[in-house]
Amino acid sequence: MTTITVTRRALLAGAGAAALSAGAARAQSKNYGPGVSDSEIKLGTTSPYSGPASAYGIYGHAQTAYFQMINEQGGINGRKITLISLDNAYNPPKALEQTRKLVEEDNVLAIAGFLGTAPNTSVQKYLNGKKVPNLFLTSGADRFNDPKAFPWIVPLYPTYVGQGEIYAKFILAKHPTAKIGVLYINDDLGKDFLLGLKKGLGERARTMIVREVSNELTDPSVDSQIIDLKGAGADALVQFTTSKFAAQGIRKAYDLGWRPALHIIASVASSVGGTLVPAGLERSKGVITARWEKHPTDTTTLNDADVVEYRAFARKYMPSLNIEDNTAVPGYINSFMIARVLKACGNGLTRDNILKHATSLKDVVAPMLLPGITLSNSPDDYLAFHAMQLAQFDGEKFVALGDVVRLDIAHK
Repeated sequence: MTTITVTRRALLAGAGAAALSAGAARAQSKNYGPGVSDSEIKLGTTSPYSGPASAYGIYGHAQTAYFQMINEQGGINGRKITLISLDNAYNPPKALEQTRKLVEEDNVLAIAGFLGTAPNTSVQKYLNGKKVPNLFLTSGADRFNDPKAFPWIVPLYPTYVGQGEIYAKFILAKHPTAKIGVLYINDDLGKDFLLGLKKGLGERARTMIVREVSNELTDPSVDSQIIDLKGAGADALVQFTTSKFAAQGIRKAYDLGWRPALHIIASVASSVGGTLVPAGLERSKGVITARWEKHPTDTTTLNDADVVEYRAFARKYMPSLNIEDNTAVPGYINSFMIARVLKACGNGLTRDNILKHATSLKDVVAPMLLPGITLSNSPDDYLAFHAMQLAQFDGEKFVALGDVVRLDIAHK
């Protein structure tokens, strides 16, 4: 278990009209929910610090580090943040068990939304039933954008279905005669990406997709699946799976002498340090993905103020982080957004008020997002990302393929 206390003014100054000044906040009458006092706000989260997805534990470490920084910089409206971060091993039953502990024993005000479709699915009904906000969770599964049935579950990640549609439109434009082979992870993440791809291809999906195979999170490798897709005659390889398996797929395809005309990997597996370096930078040349975040080593944005600040944050609070590994960035953005909401709440630190502010974002400019991408949502539609950009790896970095693309998805 990692417990920390944190707060910060500098990064939050000027965060937008919604943010209240500390003076105005103190002038408000106090209204506290669980885990709140005049000096503390207690939050909880879980992360895969162990298990088959432990590489994603960096996301949880980024949350911990961010709130440590905030506390050292003076707190939010005079209060320090205590974040209790527990290991979920990327195991749904364990995620639920640990979340119950956070709510029922540790008495946290809210959950600082964690990473992963499967663990977030396991706690969705529980947190909603307890009316505990799950703030800005990192999963693009459509199931989390359901304000009517699950108003307390607030996602902050582009929808996987929408991303799948963007990839489909790109394939139709650049390689309309493609024979597509798809590898997808057998859970909501992989299935939503595949659904979006088929939706974007429309009637042509039946003829263009020549083979689709799945993998499990616990599989040792996907070598046999890549051999299968190559054998099916695919000349476009699409991998809707996690970093470990995407790296294996890139490496195996290359070593087989297979050079697909298009090679697409899911955004969740697009980390240079977490996927492309293990796969081999030479093998990874030409790989295409979708992005909305800046990369901390991209020379085209290296001098941007938010990138400079992020790199300074990483050096001080995450000194062992491989700066090439972008997994920490969404944890950093998640924490920024939570801090922003808490500041906006002033002394009205109740779960209801937190939910109100978290679901009324308007053109929020968050650090580490690409130019032109802002965050907006509403009580009727929690989808906050409405654009992203396709990019191709040149052997050193991802290079933009045109301008940002709108995500105008019809929701279920």
